[in-house]
Amino acid sequence: MNSGPGYNPSFTGYQKFVIFILAITQFTVVLDFMVMSPLGDFMMKSLHISPSQFGTAVSSYAFSAGLSGLLTAGFADRFDRKKMLLFFYIGFATGTFFCAIAPTYPMLVTARIITGLFGGVISSVTMAIVADLFSIEQRGKVMGYIQMSLSGSQVLGIPIGLFIANKFSWQIPFLWIAIATGLIIVLLVFKLKPITEHLKTRTGASASSHLWHTISQRRYQLGFLNTALLSIGGFMLMPFASAFAINNLEISARQLPFMFMITGVFSLVTMPLVGRLADKISKFRLFAGASIFAILVTDVYTHYTVTPFWLVVATNVLMMGAITMRMIPSQALISAVPAQQDRGAFMSINSCLQQVAGGFAAMLAGFVIVRKDSFSPLVHYDYLGYAVSFTMLITIYLVYKINLIIQKK
Repeated sequence: MNSGPGYNPSFTGYQKFVIFILAITQFTVVLDFMVMSPLGDFMMKSLHISPSQFGTAVSSYAFSAGLSGLLTAGFADRFDRKKMLLFFYIGFATGTFFCAIAPTYPMLVTARIITGLFGGVISSVTMAIVADLFSIEQRGKVMGYIQMSLSGSQVLGIPIGLFIANKFSWQIPFLWIAIATGLIIVLLVFKLKPITEHLKTRTGASASSHLWHTISQRRYQLGFLNTALLSIGGFMLMPFASAFAINNLEISARQLPFMFMITGVFSLVTMPLVGRLADKISKFRLFAGASIFAILVTDVYTHYTVTPFWLVVATNVLMMGAITMRMIPSQALISAVPAQQDRGAFMSINSCLQQVAGGFAAMLAGFVIVRKDSFSPLVHYDYLGYAVSFTMLITIYLVYKINLIIQKK
């Protein structure tokens, strides 16, 4: 891989294909997870399950994804990355298909566990492929395209999924995702070349000892704790966002897709702007200011009762904007914490904690939320707002400490 002062970081035709295939692969994985939240109200009413049961269904994916990410971290560099991606993506597609045909709650939870076991590894394999095939001068753009899958799923996937669920049933969006993954698998098999260059430099070091070394570093532990709390803050509110909007704010099921679409468009627009801002001013100050603003907006939103649609959308846009302004500088600072030789293990553990902490938050939120039946308003949603605000305050302190560590390096 060439680089240097005279290097032109333009993409070859094959590299453009790789960016495309990795981006749509991530899009389907992110969409499969995110669509659970807006479909939550449909699921609870269709399957006759309680909020705590729905929280368990959401967290089952996160727990299994975190577990698989940790278990496979030590083996990720021992196989052809194309084969690794295909193996886990086929497993992910199978789990998604099972979600589409799950007739009962136990079968749905089982399907979510299968999906998480395979889907939780795909992101780390994707990042490894990017590092293998693209120079450092190219990776910023590549990561930008791949990370846009999150906002893309909000702008396109979630609203379309909701329209389909409104017209047919909550299973059909999962079926469409499964069909899309089948087409992507064909492209991966026939168009993606083997990725084996990393096998030439593989050492005989124990994977378990390297992971333990990474976990035991105190400065790394601050990063892990910050990631866990960021994930807890997001996952507490997200699983019940659609149920709260429909049953408490009295937003109609037909209006809900537009709320997610408008919020997603604004997130898509603000992401690059926040990224540029984070490079121009103090990342910690940007994070702290955004966190304080997010606390205020979150506490206002979680106390809403029946509210006009335009005000609900405006508040959601502000809340997502604040979350974006927190996540980008935080991720940039955390990425600078590990030493180069520990980066792979650090990111694997960090991803694992993100999933597990999110699963714990979703399950806890399910126990906090109370409702009389599937059509009554949610009670104690404001309690979740208080808990999220508390975690945000702690992360301000943690990011401050992480920022000091980076300045001393």
